[in-house]
Amino acid sequence: MGRVRAYVGLGANVGDAEATLTAAVAALAALPGVTLRGVSGLFATTPVGLTDQPEFRNAAVALDVPRGADMATGALALLVALKRIERAFGRRERERWGPRELDLDLLVFGRARLALDRPPEGAPLDPGKAGRLLVVPHPEMHERLFVLAPLADLAPRLGPPGWAETIETARRRRLLIEGPGAVRPMAAWDPVARRWPRVTSQ
Repeated sequence: MGRVRAYVGLGANVGDAEATLTAAVAALAALPGVTLRGVSGLFATTPVGLTDQPEFRNAAVALDVPRGADMATGALALLVALKRIERAFGRRERERWGPRELDLDLLVFGRARLALDRPPEGAPLDPGKAGRLLVVPHPEMHERLFVLAPLADLAPRLGPPGWAETIETARRRRLLIEGPGAVRPMAAWDPVARRWPRVTSQ
């Protein structure tokens, strides 16, 4: 059936967010048939939308995943796996842009451009997103510096299908809009230790 390179965005700001994201990378790498191909640096980002909450920690990973019978089948299978991991990490329903125990977003799935009905087990946990389609590439990615910064660290020359620019170009454009204070790098991924070095400064 073949394999596909997928990119997933990670975010958290409840509890020990750095430890949560480290454990989430391990959980993604342990998914059946999945190979972890890369992990971005760890970034601190200012909240968007609902600003009265702690800073987020964000990262991105590259995964080689089963394609499935077709691209739609593979993407939905990965989506369901992401939602199961979120729930396993204690993700609760909250308002849109609110605090997150763990947020996993399917950003890119190979060269696929998809708009799919979500199965019940792949439904979003934000009430404001109820019933939304799974759209790949992620339809709001180009407007989110907290997504673009870690993804550009991992795959700067990636041009998602349907885009007229690379991830790095999009990051630079968005940085001019949001300003350098919106995101700051905290640590590079250590592939031997399989974690980011602990960062104690805020």
